[in-house]
Amino acid sequence: MTQSAPAPALPTDVFVTGARGFIGRTLAAHLRAQGVRVAGVDIAADEATGVVAGDVTDPAPWQHAIAPGAVVVHTAALVSNVPTLAEAWRVNTLGTRRVLDAAIAAGARRFVYVSSVRAFSDLGFPDGVTEDHPLRPDGNPYVDTRIAAEQAVLQAHAAGEAEVVVVRPGDVYGPGSRPWTVLPVEMMRARRFVLPDGGRGIFSPVYVDDLVRGLELVAAHPAAAGRVFTLSGGVGVTNREFFGHYSRMLGQRGPVCVPTPVALALATAADRAARLAGGETEANPTAVRYFLRRGTYSIERARRLLGYEPQVDLAEGMTRTEAWLRAEGLL
Repeated sequence: MTQSAPAPALPTDVFVTGARGFIGRTLAAHLRAQGVRVAGVDIAADEATGVVAGDVTDPAPWQHAIAPGAVVVHTAALVSNVPTLAEAWRVNTLGTRRVLDAAIAAGARRFVYVSSVRAFSDLGFPDGVTEDHPLRPDGNPYVDTRIAAEQAVLQAHAAGEAEVVVVRPGDVYGPGSRPWTVLPVEMMRARRFVLPDGGRGIFSPVYVDDLVRGLELVAAHPAAAGRVFTLSGGVGVTNREFFGHYSRMLGQRGPVCVPTPVALALATAADRAARLAGGETEANPTAVRYFLRRGTYSIERARRLLGYEPQVDLAEGMTRTEAWLRAEGLL
């Protein structure tokens, strides 16, 4: 068995895309606290933290903010089940190639692409799936454009254009997470949150601080170069168990679990109503199907090569998340 070597010193400079988003903001703060110079790009600038304004799909002056020799961590993405294929491809695939080109032009030390476990497809992957399992496009624009972006990044590594690492986070929750913290709580408060299949589907949570520690490892570890790593909490729990934490925070009995056909009918009706009103909703049939997963994701490669080990279990993570939700007035 290959033994992981001690992690090297952190890079001097890191450039983060999506630097004001959930993962990007948390990563940047963590690195700054350790003395790393962090710059970044997002739709809106934040001069106090070195974030410039820019669109990653547009080759523009934001690219000049990447310091020579920096590690570029690309977190910017369209994380939603709503966009069309064209919209998702423009941001998630073309945008990734644009950032990679900027990193190469700046002489970046390494390019870390933050993808998603959804590259395995939402359904049909084996339990304990490893990074060697073939990816499966399934017609979902988010899934398919993540797969295409990974291909572009790994192709660049194979061609010697750049040193890259691909990271597939699990279901990231915690302070600031819209999909897996804020949105479920908002929907539960409005009594609009239901789980299909009696809540028996499997959720693969990873508390944001654990993901950030994993990103810190892949940013500098020699063993990470050219590889793909799944970073989750290392366990799977039922949807009923995970979202039950939020129900208890709200003083509700639940979460509400219904048969799959009922959940799909409700989601279809909600999606249709939103579109007729000129809007959109994440509570659509694609989201329902995501909650039908029965497989988990292996993190053994990250453990073996990088020494990655999740430190925040679900109980502790939810305690911290509840404190944040209350401080924000969301409970």
